Amino acid sequence: MALKCFCFCFYSYFILFCGFWLAAFCDQDGFLSLSCGGATSYTDSSNISWVSDSAYISTGNTTTIDYANGTSSSSPSIRFFPDSRDRACYKLPVKNLSSLVLIRAKFVYKNYDGLNKPPSFSVSLGTAITSTINLATNDPWTEEFVWPVIKDTAMLCMHCIPDGGSPVISSLEIRPLPQGAYHNAMGASPNMLLRKSYRIDSGYTNGSLRYPSDPYDRIWDADEDYAPFHVSRGFNTLVSLSFSGIQESPPAAVLQTARVLARRDVMTYNFPLDTLGDYYIVLYFAGILPVSPTFDILINGDVAESNYTVSNSETSALYFNRKGIKSLNITIRSIRFNPQVNALEVYEIVDIPPETSSTTVSALQVIEQSTGLDLGWQDDPCSPTPWDHIECEGNLVTSLELSGINLRSISPTFGDLLDLKTLDLHNTSLTGEIQNLDSLQHLQTLNLSFNRLTSFGSGLGNLVSLRVLDLQNNRLQGTVPDSLGELEDLHLLNVENNKLEGSLPQSLNKASLEVRTSGNSCLSFSTMTCNGVSSNPSIETPQVTVVTNKKHSKLNHLAIILGAAGGASFAVLLTSLGVFLYVRKRTAKHDQATYTATVDMRNWNGARVFSYKEIKAATNNFKEVIGRGSFGSVYLGKLADAKLVAVKVRFDKTQLGADSFINEVHLLSQIRHQNLVSLEGFCHESKQQILIYEYLPGGSLADHLYGTNSKKVSLSWVRRLKIAVDAAKGLDYLHNGSEPRIIHRDVKCSNILLDMDMNAKVCDFGLSKQVTQPDATHVTTVVKGTAGYLDPEYYSTQQLTEKSDVYSFGVVLLELICGREPLSHSGTPDSFNLVLWAKPYLQAGAFEIVDDSLKGSFDVESMKKAASVAVKCVERDASQRPTIAEVLAELKETYSIQLSYLAACGHVN
Repeated sequence: MALKCFCFCFYSYFILFCGFWLAAFCDQDGFLSLSCGGATSYTDSSNISWVSDSAYISTGNTTTIDYANGTSSSSPSIRFFPDSRDRACYKLPVKNLSSLVLIRAKFVYKNYDGLNKPPSFSVSLGTAITSTINLATNDPWTEEFVWPVIKDTAMLCMHCIPDGGSPVISSLEIRPLPQGAYHNAMGASPNMLLRKSYRIDSGYTNGSLRYPSDPYDRIWDADEDYAPFHVSRGFNTLVSLSFSGIQESPPAAVLQTARVLARRDVMTYNFPLDTLGDYYIVLYFAGILPVSPTFDILINGDVAESNYTVSNSETSALYFNRKGIKSLNITIRSIRFNPQVNALEVYEIVDIPPETSSTTVSALQVIEQSTGLDLGWQDDPCSPTPWDHIECEGNLVTSLELSGINLRSISPTFGDLLDLKTLDLHNTSLTGEIQNLDSLQHLQTLNLSFNRLTSFGSGLGNLVSLRVLDLQNNRLQGTVPDSLGELEDLHLLNVENNKLEGSLPQSLNKASLEVRTSGNSCLSFSTMTCNGVSSNPSIETPQVTVVTNKKHSKLNHLAIILGAAGGASFAVLLTSLGVFLYVRKRTAKHDQATYTATVDMRNWNGARVFSYKEIKAATNNFKEVIGRGSFGSVYLGKLADAKLVAVKVRFDKTQLGADSFINEVHLLSQIRHQNLVSLEGFCHESKQQILIYEYLPGGSLADHLYGTNSKKVSLSWVRRLKIAVDAAKGLDYLHNGSEPRIIHRDVKCSNILLDMDMNAKVCDFGLSKQVTQPDATHVTTVVKGTAGYLDPEYYSTQQLTEKSDVYSFGVVLLELICGREPLSHSGTPDSFNLVLWAKPYLQAGAFEIVDDSLKGSFDVESMKKAASVAVKCVERDASQRPTIAEVLAELKETYSIQLSYLAACGHVN
């Protein structure tokens, strides 16, 4: 039965009392309106400025279409993607707009191609698939999202689906929203977005309302399409309202209309919903009646709010979340006077999958760059759909397949893909030694077949999870390393068609392991002669004399059999004995070495040795994780004397990991400096590798520049300079104050920690190298470090010097100046590498690339000097870089200039 109610439409041609309020917002500050496929800029009837989308996307074709839109005609431009391999993406700038933005996309087909086949495709925002567009159902189709700003750009992508045709788009709009709006749905979590289902101006029936009536350009639709009851004619009035308390800031024109229940007890809205999911509902109320009605609100039959009163001249809002619903019924039940609702919004809550770690993304981007190919790798590798050549588990890249691509070598960046379980580099023109893979502790399948590799290298034995190793059809020489036999999970080793020779290690001779060796000149488990040459001359084959007498032929045959059997048994016995003695000797040596190392560590300058039991008690059984990295996890601990510590538990139990652990304990036991993180002690019990450091509550510099802390407060320029000076002091001590000299080898923002007073300390010495010879100019070593910070000269020559640390520190300085990471997977290809992008700007004195949060707050001379130091540090030729002592002197002067500037301006630090 249709419900009868009065529709009070209190709209006054533009509400007089809020005219000034609207004028303050009608400058379109932060608006971005893209005409997709458009070639020129224009201003529409609402005085909104539109520009071409060409600066935000580089793919797709464009055209213009003509179609009738009600009583008027329209000729919008469109961009369509006939050759899209998987996704076509817009990079939408959202930095510094607001903590929340509205993103609206309009998709139009209208048979532009003459095929009369409307396409269907999916749309994603960030890492979330938000919706599926089917233009056969609705054409045009509009999607609108409320997006939390967590990065400088938001990626809106269209994804092809099988037999869906070519994606097409007509317009894109970005609008900043009020601070704190829709907080009840999103809370403090940035891991969800809202997709609009309905936004209704209750009681208003004269079309939709948007900018400039709503300064945030939300589109409020008329009530008539959604109300399942008779609509009475409305009338005009003017009421002064108090707008305080509603963070969504609904426009006054919307709140001046209402649907009011009269002569009935119940009023209902019924909304069909697109998908089964979680929904967020906002109901707006304004006291535009001379009375204060009281009523209950029911959602899908359940009382959501009881005895709710709308006070005269006051505005208010109610917020509801409903999980797992397919339809929505909102019922208002009268208690006293005439219940009303002025406006409502309904949103689907869409979870945003977590992003892949920036280290992984940067490594993949470096790998793509090294191939010289456009692999179509944009935005996030795993979500919403994995990149080509990649497979994921959640936000972890677990498989990489690059067969047939010319790589030539395994670069160090492969070692940053810490979650890989499968790596397929067969037929990629690899040469030389197998290297840079030893950190891949989760790797299960490694395919390096059909290349030109010549050496096993030293790292394969560290791949503790390896199950399949395929090295067939290479040019491997020498013998198979014994360390492969220590890989307990290995069940297939394929070394066919190489140049290997000699005996296979007996450690590989086990029932659980299949070893394929054909195509090598002489390779087997046998220690007998091979091609006429004994591979183990210390064990001789017993000689058996056979008398050739026909009469005793049967006896002779028996003698031959027994003699052969006895000789073979004797040989096997000797071989087994030899292997047993070898293994026992080797085990004894290893145990002795481990014992010796532990004893030596206990004697290192009084570093406290903790038992594993003490560590468990201090960390409350490893309860609170405060950091993660390629080494393992860091936990918050509290010692018996109540001192807080950071407990670093390494998961790499291989010899390489043990060497790194011992190296870090050894170095930190020798050095003490106010700008180096101090070692409280360690645990090396039961093969545990645990380091206990002083706890620094300020977190890392990286977290303050890009992480959660960066959202709370931005580091001022003087703070950044002080941090740079502190870090330079720590490095200067390593290079010039310690004996022997120490090269850190992994200087980066995440290895600079801050205490409560924002004093900086350098940490993580696992990769550090001592220069033991006073007159040595370099240390030749395998390349280790982090992509984006790695000295290019060290990378190409494998000669490590103090200037390698200077290069990495120069990258840190560029991060402090520009406020962006060293490798970025957003923006244009020219801006991918921070050094290559920033250097020419800073050399030219063009400071438009300075972090936006710093603009207007720094002394120009101070910025010039800092930029000059940074540029010198990242010179490709190491001989042209300053020493860290010279860098420190320059930074101290830069810091003093900024302090003087602030004092003159009357600012505090």
